[in-house]
Amino acid sequence: MSTPPATLRMVEVSGAEALWLLEGSALGRLVYTQRDLTVIRPGRHTWEYGRLVVRTPAPAAAVPATATYQVDEIRAATGTGWSVTVAGPVDVITDPDEAAHYQRTLTGWTHGPHDTLLRLHPKTVSGFRLARAEA
Repeated sequence: MSTPPATLRMVEVSGAEALWLLEGSALGRLVYTQRDLTVIRPGRHTWEYGRLVVRTPAPAAAVPATATYQVDEIRAATGTGWSVTVAGPVDVITDPDEAAHYQRTLTGWTHGPHDTLLRLHPKTVSGFRLARAEA
């Protein structure tokens, strides 16, 4: 006799908790629009001074003035975990000393000539916990 599937629920978390979850992670996805198509690229990130620094294999010229970054940790077996989304204006890090620092501290991916360092200034931060519903 099989057990019925667990009932899951999605609960919004506070902005402070969402940032705490984001700070405790290292991998995410940069999401932006390019020529009317949604582009999703992996990213490594760090949270510093109220801004998110992201290293991603995307052409710097293709990243628009605003973008979204999404991070999650979801356990496939149970469907539980969390998800955080940050959106806002983006600028490319061009200062050579600052770029060198992040190239040392954030591991990148090889994708042709593209290895871009971005600074995302969060305008919106949202997050959810994915949990089992209480019986």
